[in-house]
Amino acid sequence: MAKSKSSYVCMECGGTSLKWAGQCPHCNAWNSLQESLDAGTSTHRFAPLAGAGPIRSLAEIEARELPRQPSGIPEFDRVLGGGLVAGAVVLIGGDPGIGKSTLLLQAMASLSKAVNVLYVTGEESAEQVALHARRLELATSGINLLAEIRLEAIVTALTETRPSVAVIDSIQTLYSSELSAAPGSVSQVRECAAQLTRLAKQTGITIVLIGHVTKDGTLAGPRVLEHIVDTVLYFEGDTHSSFRLVRAFKNRFGAVNELGVFAMTDKGLRGVSNPSALFLSQHDQDVAGSCVMATQEGTRPLLVEIQALVDSAHAPNPRRLSVGLEGTRLAMLLAVLHRHAGVATFDQDVFVNAVGGVKITEPAADLAVLLAIMSSMRNRPLPKGLIVFGEVGLAGEIRPAPRGQERLREAAKLGFNVALIPKANAPRQAIEGLDIWAVDRVDAAIDRLRQ
Repeated sequence: MAKSKSSYVCMECGGTSLKWAGQCPHCNAWNSLQESLDAGTSTHRFAPLAGAGPIRSLAEIEARELPRQPSGIPEFDRVLGGGLVAGAVVLIGGDPGIGKSTLLLQAMASLSKAVNVLYVTGEESAEQVALHARRLELATSGINLLAEIRLEAIVTALTETRPSVAVIDSIQTLYSSELSAAPGSVSQVRECAAQLTRLAKQTGITIVLIGHVTKDGTLAGPRVLEHIVDTVLYFEGDTHSSFRLVRAFKNRFGAVNELGVFAMTDKGLRGVSNPSALFLSQHDQDVAGSCVMATQEGTRPLLVEIQALVDSAHAPNPRRLSVGLEGTRLAMLLAVLHRHAGVATFDQDVFVNAVGGVKITEPAADLAVLLAIMSSMRNRPLPKGLIVFGEVGLAGEIRPAPRGQERLREAAKLGFNVALIPKANAPRQAIEGLDIWAVDRVDAAIDRLRQ
C-alpha cells in the first residue's frame, strides 16, 4: 500500500506547506516546519469509533462510575484517582533516572497477578529489562515483554494479545512507517500518541506512556500530546535525593494535584505512609527562620517546613531567592510586610526554601513565608508546636484557605498544639489539643507572636 501523502505544518502559526523550508512562508519563523500527514489521506485511520448518535438531553444519560483496576501500589493509585481505568491513556514524565521505568515495572509485576499485561520497551533491550527486574526482585513470570519501536508492530501485538494494561517505554522512541521523520520528532510523537489513544478507546486497553522531559522539566514533543491523553503525571524531586514525588496535573477520572510520595530503595520505590515527616526538619533546639505550614495537595493535607534566611546585602541590589515557592510572589510579600507591618527589607538579602524538595503553588503559604522572614530578621524562633497557613492580600488582609479543617486535624494528629490561621478558617468546635489563634491582618499576626 502506498504511503500517505504528507505536508509540513508550522509550529508557530499553523500554516501548511507542501515542501520543507528553513523559514515558514506564512509567518517567517525559522526552523518551525514539521512533517505531518495530510488530513485528506488519513481520515480513515482517525474515523470516529461509532456513528453519530441522536441528540439527547443530558439529564436522560445515565452516569455510572467506571471500574478501576488497582495497581498494587497505594501511592500510585492515589495519584491516579483510585486505580487504572479501562481504555484510559496515562502519560508519565520526569527527569532521566528518577524512577519512571522502576515504578511501572513494579506496577506491572503486581498487576500481572490479576490481569494480562504487556511491557513494550524501546529504550532498553529485553535482557536489560530482565536484569532491572531481577535487581528489584520482582515476580516477572506473568509479565509479557516486547522490544519494539515500530508503531505498526506494536499495534498488531496489542490487537492480537489484548492485554488489560500495556506500558510504552517510551513514546519518543516510537516511529510510524507512514512518516519519514526521525523518532522523537513532533510529527512522530503526535502520530504515535494519536494511534495508541484510538486503539485504547476502541479495545479498552489501558495504555501507560512514558515521556521524556525537556531542560525546563516539561514533556518533550508537541503540547497536543497532553491534550490527547486522559491523565498526565509528573515525577518531581531531586535525583540525588532518595525521595520521589508523583503529581497529577491532569486527570479525567480523578482529582488533579494529587501527590504520591515514594522513597527510592535498593528494591525499588516504596510508598511513604506519613509524608509530612519528610518535609519537617528535626532540630535539636528551636531555630530562627523556620515556620511549619499546613498545605493541601489534592485531597491530602501535608505539613511542610518553610525556612527563611535574611542577611545584610553586600551588593547594591539585594537578592530575592525562592526555592520550592513562587519567586515573584516573594517580592510582593516583602512589599506587604513593609507597607502594613512597618518592616523594611530593602537592604537585606532574603532567601526562602521549602524543605524536602516539595513545590508549593498555593497562596496559603504566604503567612508562613512572612513569619519565617520575621523570625530570621529578629533572630528569634517562633513558638514551639506552631502551625500556620493563610493567604496574604495586597491590602494586608489574611484570606482563608480551602479545607482548613483537614489541615488543622492533620496538624493536631502530628502533635502541634498552636495554630495561627485566618479568622475565616476558625473552627466552630474546638479541636482537641490545638489552641487556635485566628487573625485577619498581617500586623495582627505579627503582634500576636510578640506577646
